[in-house]
Amino acid sequence: MSDSSKINTNAAAPDGYTGEGFFATKLDSVVGMARANSLWPLPFATSCCGIEFMATMASHYDVARFGSERMSFSPRQADMLLVMGTIAKKMAPILRQVYEQMAEPRWVIAVGACASSGGIFDTYSVLQGIDKIIPVDVYVPGCPPRPEQILDGIMKLQDLVRSESVRRRSSPEYTELLASYNIQ
Repeated sequence: MSDSSKINTNAAAPDGYTGEGFFATKLDSVVGMARANSLWPLPFATSCCGIEFMATMASHYDVARFGSERMSFSPRQADMLLVMGTIAKKMAPILRQVYEQMAEPRWVIAVGACASSGGIFDTYSVLQGIDKIIPVDVYVPGCPPRPEQILDGIMKLQDLVRSESVRRRSSPEYTELLASYNIQ
């Protein structure tokens, strides 16, 4: 007897589970897909990486293809913080305040060598990586990074957001991470 003859094709579906519009999935998957494809970026650009980000927003690279076309210059209306360029230590409290004003869930991309590690500016006045003051989800290398690299960073963040549990932000691990940065 073949495997195909063992399948019961006459079995009736349970009531309420038939029709064209029915599909089954997990809530985490649907929420993750919706969040990943509608990230609202807040650009925090201080130098040359900001110019490359402008090119990323232009028609040739078109970040709108990834659902990030709505630039937000208000932290309360953004969920993806893109930090681009050199961050002076005097600017660090402002960057942290912007991060804290963003609503949960929020994600951070450090764009370029300066935001990631201070870059070539190993001086007393330059913050040696924004991960000293706020948690970073994705690092984009380069000095300055090409628009393709910025798009790759956004796509990596989308993968992270898509697979993230809806409950991650209320988990003890996430609370502990924020506490390590003295963020409530």
